[in-house]
Amino acid sequence: MARTNTYGHYCPAARTLEIVGEKWALLVVRDLLEQPQRFSDLMNSLGGITPKLLTARLRDLEAAGVIERDEQEGRRDVWYRITPTGEALTPVLRELVVWGVQFSPGPTDNERVSARSATASAVALFNSRRQFPPRPVTWEIACDTPSTRRMTFDGDRWRLVPVTADKPADLKIATSPGTWVSLIRGEPGDAATLFDRLHLTGDAEAIARCAAFFTGQERA
Repeated sequence: MARTNTYGHYCPAARTLEIVGEKWALLVVRDLLEQPQRFSDLMNSLGGITPKLLTARLRDLEAAGVIERDEQEGRRDVWYRITPTGEALTPVLRELVVWGVQFSPGPTDNERVSARSATASAVALFNSRRQFPPRPVTWEIACDTPSTRRMTFDGDRWRLVPVTADKPADLKIATSPGTWVSLIRGEPGDAATLFDRLHLTGDAEAIARCAAFFTGQERA
Protein backbone atom coordinates (compact mmCIF):
# COMPACT_ATOMS: atom_id res chain seq x y z
CA MET A 1 0.00 0.00 0.00
CA ALA A 2 1.44 3.38 -0.99
CA ARG A 3 2.48 5.72 1.78
CA THR A 4 0.69 9.06 1.85
CA ASN A 5 2.65 11.08 4.38
CA THR A 6 6.01 11.78 2.74
CA TYR A 7 6.62 15.46 3.32
CA GLY A 8 9.52 16.09 0.97
CA HIS A 9 11.73 18.01 3.39
CA TYR A 10 13.85 17.08 6.38
CA CYS A 11 12.56 17.79 9.86
CA PRO A 12 12.70 15.33 12.76
CA ALA A 13 8.98 15.82 13.41
CA ALA A 14 8.21 15.17 9.75
CA ARG A 15 10.42 12.08 9.74
CA THR A 16 8.61 10.73 12.80
CA LEU A 17 5.23 11.29 11.17
CA GLU A 18 6.44 9.56 8.03
CA ILE A 19 7.04 6.45 10.17
CA VAL A 20 4.13 6.49 12.64
CA GLY A 21 1.80 9.15 11.25
CA GLU A 22 -0.25 6.92 8.97
CA LYS A 23 -3.77 6.12 10.15
CA TRP A 24 -3.79 3.31 12.77
CA ALA A 25 0.01 3.16 13.10
CA LEU A 26 0.28 4.76 16.54
CA LEU A 27 -2.72 2.76 17.73
CA VAL A 28 -0.91 -0.45 16.78
CA VAL A 29 2.05 0.81 18.81
CA ARG A 30 -0.31 1.67 21.70
CA ASP A 31 -1.67 -1.87 21.83
CA LEU A 32 1.73 -3.55 21.53
CA LEU A 33 3.16 -1.36 24.28
CA GLU A 34 0.74 -3.12 26.61
CA GLN A 35 1.75 -6.65 25.63
CA PRO A 36 2.72 -8.81 22.61
CA GLN A 37 -0.28 -9.65 20.44
CA ARG A 38 -1.32 -11.78 17.51
CA PHE A 39 -2.84 -10.45 14.31
CA SER A 40 -6.31 -11.52 15.50
CA ASP A 41 -5.78 -9.79 18.87
CA LEU A 42 -4.95 -6.53 17.10
CA MET A 43 -7.97 -6.85 14.83
CA ASN A 44 -10.20 -7.20 17.90
CA SER A 45 -8.65 -4.40 19.94
CA LEU A 46 -8.39 -1.87 17.12
CA GLY A 47 -11.94 -2.32 15.86
CA GLY A 48 -12.70 -0.89 12.42
CA ILE A 49 -9.38 -1.60 10.74
CA THR A 50 -9.38 -3.94 7.75
CA PRO A 51 -7.05 -6.97 7.56
CA LYS A 52 -5.37 -5.44 4.50
CA LEU A 53 -4.68 -2.16 6.26
CA LEU A 54 -3.45 -3.85 9.44
CA THR A 55 -1.08 -5.99 7.37
CA ALA A 56 0.30 -2.83 5.74
CA ARG A 57 0.78 -1.04 9.06
CA LEU A 58 2.53 -4.03 10.64
CA ARG A 59 4.82 -4.32 7.65
CA ASP A 60 5.70 -0.60 7.74
CA LEU A 61 6.33 -0.57 11.48
CA GLU A 62 8.46 -3.69 11.28
CA ALA A 63 10.52 -2.20 8.46
CA ALA A 64 11.12 0.89 10.59
CA GLY A 65 12.26 -1.24 13.56
CA VAL A 66 9.35 -0.14 15.74
CA ILE A 67 7.91 -3.66 16.12
CA GLU A 68 9.14 -7.18 15.42
CA ARG A 69 7.61 -10.54 14.56
CA ASP A 70 7.98 -13.39 16.99
CA GLU A 71 7.81 -16.65 15.03
CA GLN A 72 8.74 -20.02 16.49
CA GLU A 73 9.09 -23.32 14.70
CA GLY A 74 6.10 -25.56 15.35
CA ARG A 75 3.93 -22.69 16.60
CA ARG A 76 1.12 -21.69 14.30
CA ASP A 77 0.55 -18.18 15.58
CA VAL A 78 2.78 -15.21 14.80
CA TRP A 79 3.10 -12.75 17.65
CA TYR A 80 4.05 -9.10 17.28
CA ARG A 81 5.99 -7.30 19.97
CA ILE A 82 7.34 -3.81 20.50
CA THR A 83 11.07 -3.13 20.16
CA PRO A 84 13.16 -0.71 22.25
CA THR A 85 12.73 1.78 19.38
CA GLY A 86 8.96 1.42 19.71
CA GLU A 87 9.08 1.67 23.50
CA ALA A 88 10.70 5.08 23.09
CA LEU A 89 7.33 6.30 21.76
CA THR A 90 5.76 5.78 25.21
CA PRO A 91 5.97 9.45 26.30
CA VAL A 92 4.66 10.56 22.89
CA LEU A 93 1.56 8.43 23.27
CA ARG A 94 1.15 9.44 26.91
CA GLU A 95 1.13 13.13 26.01
CA LEU A 96 -1.28 12.52 23.13
CA VAL A 97 -3.65 10.90 25.61
CA VAL A 98 -3.33 13.80 28.05
CA TRP A 99 -3.95 16.37 25.32
CA GLY A 100 -6.87 14.37 23.96
CA VAL A 101 -8.60 14.04 27.33
CA GLN A 102 -8.23 17.75 28.06
CA PHE A 103 -8.91 19.34 24.68
CA SER A 104 -10.61 16.95 22.25
CA PRO A 105 -14.38 16.27 22.27
CA GLY A 106 -15.54 13.53 24.63
CA PRO A 107 -17.07 10.24 23.48
CA THR A 108 -20.31 10.34 21.52
CA ASP A 109 -23.27 8.10 22.32
CA ASN A 110 -22.34 5.61 19.59
CA GLU A 111 -18.63 5.35 20.41
CA ARG A 112 -17.42 2.39 22.45
CA VAL A 113 -15.09 3.22 25.33
CA SER A 114 -13.10 0.26 26.62
CA ALA A 115 -12.10 -0.17 30.24
CA ARG A 116 -8.50 0.02 29.06
CA SER A 117 -9.05 3.39 27.44
CA ALA A 118 -10.91 4.70 30.48
CA THR A 119 -8.19 3.71 32.94
CA ALA A 120 -5.25 4.65 30.71
CA SER A 121 -6.74 8.10 30.13
CA ALA A 122 -7.23 8.69 33.85
CA VAL A 123 -3.75 7.44 34.76
CA ALA A 124 -2.04 9.64 32.16
CA LEU A 125 -4.05 12.74 33.07
CA PHE A 126 -3.76 12.37 36.86
CA ASN A 127 0.02 11.83 36.66
CA SER A 128 0.41 14.81 34.34
CA ARG A 129 -1.52 17.01 36.75
CA ARG A 130 0.07 15.39 39.81
CA GLN A 131 -3.46 14.74 41.02
CA PHE A 132 -2.87 12.20 43.77
CA PRO A 133 -4.89 10.92 46.73
CA PRO A 134 -3.36 11.15 50.21
CA ARG A 135 -2.77 7.38 50.46
CA PRO A 136 -2.39 4.34 48.15
CA VAL A 137 -5.58 3.08 46.54
CA THR A 138 -6.68 0.65 43.82
CA TRP A 139 -9.76 1.25 41.67
CA GLU A 140 -11.34 -1.15 39.21
CA ILE A 141 -13.06 0.63 36.32
CA ALA A 142 -15.82 -0.54 33.98
CA CYS A 143 -17.46 1.63 31.33
CA ASP A 144 -19.71 0.21 28.62
CA THR A 145 -18.33 -3.34 28.38
CA PRO A 146 -18.23 -6.20 30.91
CA SER A 147 -14.43 -6.05 31.00
CA THR A 148 -12.67 -4.14 33.76
CA ARG A 149 -9.23 -2.63 34.27
CA ARG A 150 -7.44 -1.51 37.39
CA MET A 151 -5.54 1.63 38.21
CA THR A 152 -3.59 2.05 41.41
CA PHE A 153 -1.88 4.91 43.21
CA ASP A 154 1.16 3.38 44.89
CA GLY A 155 2.15 6.43 46.91
CA ASP A 156 4.26 7.84 44.07
CA ARG A 157 2.32 7.62 40.79
CA TRP A 158 -0.85 6.24 39.28
CA ARG A 159 -0.22 3.00 37.37
CA LEU A 160 -2.18 0.42 35.42
CA VAL A 161 -2.14 -2.98 37.13
CA PRO A 162 -3.55 -6.43 36.26
CA VAL A 163 -6.93 -7.53 37.56
CA THR A 164 -6.28 -10.43 39.95
CA ALA A 165 -8.74 -12.34 42.13
CA ASP A 166 -6.28 -12.71 45.01
CA LYS A 167 -5.92 -8.92 45.37
CA PRO A 168 -9.35 -7.27 45.39
CA ALA A 169 -9.63 -3.62 44.47
CA ASP A 170 -10.48 -1.09 47.17
CA LEU A 171 -13.33 0.19 45.03
CA LYS A 172 -15.14 -0.88 41.87
CA ILE A 173 -16.43 1.95 39.70
CA ALA A 174 -18.96 1.46 36.90
CA THR A 175 -20.30 4.37 34.88
CA SER A 176 -21.03 5.64 31.40
CA PRO A 177 -18.08 6.69 29.20
CA GLY A 178 -19.29 10.28 28.97
CA THR A 179 -19.64 10.64 32.72
CA TRP A 180 -16.19 9.18 33.39
CA VAL A 181 -14.43 11.40 30.84
CA SER A 182 -16.25 14.51 32.10
CA LEU A 183 -15.35 13.63 35.68
CA ILE A 184 -11.65 12.98 35.15
CA ARG A 185 -11.10 15.99 32.89
CA GLY A 186 -12.76 18.31 35.40
CA GLU A 187 -15.16 20.01 33.02
CA PRO A 188 -16.92 23.12 34.31
CA GLY A 189 -20.00 22.10 36.26
CA ASP A 190 -20.94 20.18 39.34
CA ALA A 191 -18.37 17.46 40.11
CA ALA A 192 -20.66 16.15 42.84
CA THR A 193 -23.44 15.57 40.31
CA LEU A 194 -21.07 13.63 38.05
CA PHE A 195 -19.79 11.64 41.00
CA ASP A 196 -23.34 10.66 41.96
CA ARG A 197 -23.68 8.98 38.54
CA LEU A 198 -20.98 6.46 39.42
CA HIS A 199 -22.02 2.99 40.55
CA LEU A 200 -19.64 2.19 43.41
CA THR A 201 -18.92 -1.12 45.09
CA GLY A 202 -16.74 -0.96 48.19
CA ASP A 203 -16.77 -0.05 51.85
CA ALA A 204 -17.86 3.33 53.13
CA GLU A 205 -14.31 4.55 53.74
CA ALA A 206 -13.20 3.76 50.18
CA ILE A 207 -16.26 5.52 48.76
CA ALA A 208 -15.68 8.56 50.97
CA ARG A 209 -12.02 8.82 49.91
CA CYS A 210 -12.99 8.54 46.24
CA ALA A 211 -15.57 11.29 46.69
CA ALA A 212 -12.98 13.50 48.33
CA PHE A 213 -10.59 12.91 45.43
CA PHE A 214 -13.09 14.03 42.81
CA THR A 215 -15.24 16.58 44.66
CA GLY A 216 -13.13 17.74 47.59
CA GLN A 217 -15.73 16.47 50.07
CA GLU A 218 -15.93 13.07 51.73
CA ARG A 219 -19.30 11.32 51.53
CA ALA A 220 -20.50 7.88 52.58
